[in-house]
Amino acid sequence: MRELTTEQTRRTIGIVGLGTVGEALLGLAAAAGHRVIGVDRDPAVLERVARRAAAARAAADGTADGGPAGTVLVTGRAVSFGTDPAELAAADLVVEAVPDHRKTKIEVLRMLDRVCAPGTPLVTTGSATAVSYLAIAAGRPGHTVELRCFLPPGGAGGVTLTGTATTAPECLAAVRTLVQELGLTEAAIGARTGDAATALVYGYLNRAVDLYEQGYARAGDIDAAMRLGCGLPYGPLELLDRIGLDTAHEVLTGLHQSVGAASFAPAPLLTRMVEAGLLGRKTESGFHTYDGLGARIDRAAADGAGAPCELRRVGVLGSGAMARGIAEVVAGAGYSTVLVARSREKAEAALAAVGDSLQRGVRRGRIAAEAKTATLGRLTGTEDLAALAGCDLVVEAVAEDLAVKQELFARLDGICRPDAVLATTTSSLSVADCARATTRPGRVLGLHFFNPAPVMRLVEVVRTERTDEAVLALGRAFCARLGKTGVDCPDRAGFIVNYLLFPYLGSAVRMLDRPDIGVEELDDAVTRGFGHPMGPFALLDAVGLDVSLAILRQLHEAFQTPEFAPAPLLEQLVRLGHLGRKTGLGFRAVPRHSAVLAG
Repeated sequence: MRELTTEQTRRTIGIVGLGTVGEALLGLAAAAGHRVIGVDRDPAVLERVARRAAAARAAADGTADGGPAGTVLVTGRAVSFGTDPAELAAADLVVEAVPDHRKTKIEVLRMLDRVCAPGTPLVTTGSATAVSYLAIAAGRPGHTVELRCFLPPGGAGGVTLTGTATTAPECLAAVRTLVQELGLTEAAIGARTGDAATALVYGYLNRAVDLYEQGYARAGDIDAAMRLGCGLPYGPLELLDRIGLDTAHEVLTGLHQSVGAASFAPAPLLTRMVEAGLLGRKTESGFHTYDGLGARIDRAAADGAGAPCELRRVGVLGSGAMARGIAEVVAGAGYSTVLVARSREKAEAALAAVGDSLQRGVRRGRIAAEAKTATLGRLTGTEDLAALAGCDLVVEAVAEDLAVKQELFARLDGICRPDAVLATTTSSLSVADCARATTRPGRVLGLHFFNPAPVMRLVEVVRTERTDEAVLALGRAFCARLGKTGVDCPDRAGFIVNYLLFPYLGSAVRMLDRPDIGVEELDDAVTRGFGHPMGPFALLDAVGLDVSLAILRQLHEAFQTPEFAPAPLLEQLVRLGHLGRKTGLGFRAVPRHSAVLAG
């Protein structure tokens, strides 16, 4: 190896296997000030990682030198690359990051035992084989530690450290110090709970691949829907790209072999992509494409951001939380807005609630007092449906009852101008069924906002087979004007978010059948291990267990597959009246005043 710097580093860290995890650890170790030795037997992998390291250095402050047989500077530290494991003899600590196969890991760890000095800590990544087995098989039971990364290091997820019964305290301390220096967060997650969280998340990721393979939505729309609709750090397809499609395929194959559930059988598209060498971010091509630094290259999408939105007056039909939130957002975006409720009292109460919401925004510094005044000046309320006659767009936001919606759409059809657009905010009913009550099915679409509408940035823009393209374009442009991200969805039960979210939530409930899985432990594993803002049970309580049960029943009726079947425990809690945040009791004891995050 060619040395280009004499700058002293605190320690020399060896990394064997420069796939997704190994490359990420290499970058973090260099950034932390360590000299790093990266070893991989595949020259193509070395070439790619060295090129990206050099590009990162060049982007930071000038130029970089190096290649697969040389050394490059990363944030001022030397990183050496090569195929010869003998170079690792100089390392103070070595991380093994090869694929999670027992035979492969044992071979690499035994090689490291021969190469490295006695007492050198060895770190094995992965979790398919117990660390005690690997440590003993490698001949270093006292100096081998497992580092489990639920997501690629440096992202949103946490890590766990596990030693053996005879791990030397100084070895575990050295590894823990490195973890802290790399900026990783150590989480207290038990092995079985971690496995359960992994099964939950990977089942959801596999379902997202299947949804994309069906041609239901674009990759970018699927990712945006789950990221914005559920507050996730990454959309499912981008996360698969980050994990590595080959790694995800191996995890799913292992789950399918051990559990037998069809939901873990790798989606056919995932298998084909792995066979084609499209492995995600590390190969610069997967569900998305990436540049030489690993940054995603976004393709232009028809999101309506540049399209005109020639609306002057917008009507909102309803007076509940969703209707009030939509009216607040629409008036705040500059539209003359009328909210129509069932009675004068309900209309006045809705306007008062909007005013209270805006005042909270002023107190918290989110909006100026002048903006509040202007928004309220553009908003009126009434109980008279005739007030909607002059609207260019009417957004219906009443109860999820098809008969009620159809009756209102029939009345709106007779009141509104022939060129007016009618939209429903339904999250579970057929938009086409609403449109059939009118004589203008081509001018009807779905605009599924998420609750609370002033906060949540996602809107699922739902088209039926008869929705005009111009109407769909107007819907996208309207969302963009509101500061929302609109994602295209054909008219089908669940759209994107509920279709992917609720089987995941249902699977979490069914896991409680196991004696080794608890509510709080699984929530913690998902939040701390995978970086989700809420665990599955906290999210169920937030949505409402009765609402969740109704959605699962609707999805099960539509698709007739086991993954949508409501779990008996969920049905029992609803029968008991334990509905989550709205009653103070659900899967967890929760404060009744907490805000609902899902729509």
